[in-house]
Amino acid sequence: MKRILLAIGILCGLNEVKAQSLEKMQWFNEPDKWEVKNNALTMQVTPNSDYWRISHYGFTVDDAPFYYATYGGEFEAKVKLTGDYKARFDQMGLMIRIDHQNYIKTGVEFVDGKFNISTVVTHDKSDWSVLPLEKVPPFIWIKVVRRLDAVEIFYSLDDKNYIMTRNAPLQDNTPVMIGLMAASPDGNGFEAKFENFKVKHLPDQRRLEWLKTH
Repeated sequence: MKRILLAIGILCGLNEVKAQSLEKMQWFNEPDKWEVKNNALTMQVTPNSDYWRISHYGFTVDDAPFYYATYGGEFEAKVKLTGDYKARFDQMGLMIRIDHQNYIKTGVEFVDGKFNISTVVTHDKSDWSVLPLEKVPPFIWIKVVRRLDAVEIFYSLDDKNYIMTRNAPLQDNTPVMIGLMAASPDGNGFEAKFENFKVKHLPDQRRLEWLKTH
């Protein structure tokens, strides 16, 4: 019996690893050059590409590289970002996407010579918020936590101390695409490296509250 239980545990562990494997993910707007190696995705970001809908600029684009897997329920996702940013609005990070009208992208964005923690929330129309960084770190960790009908967004310089930058709405009880996004709206592309991408399922918050009273 112990051997059977051990075998089941190993199989479950392998399934969890495979579910988070970069090799098992898929492309939306695949770039010309990319590589998965040593638990890292490196891509040459497609020139003049972005995600944005309507507001302020008056146009809609949906053509930047996005490497994703589909998850349901509530989860935490994080990744380490390193980019050779060159042009204004060069960006990379995580994206949670339901469809072309409903998504959140968040990460690092190079704007007017400064590095920013940047978030775009799109529900039919896009909005944009930025948090300028005082120094230029060699890399940034970005973490998102999907709870109920909202997504909490954090960044860290060391994968230990995380600072919350935003809480944004996103429809709950709906499967989403979660993964790695980069864009170069004004530029000719740049090299973007994503390391240690991980998605961890969380127990359903409403069920936890129900269990407390039943």
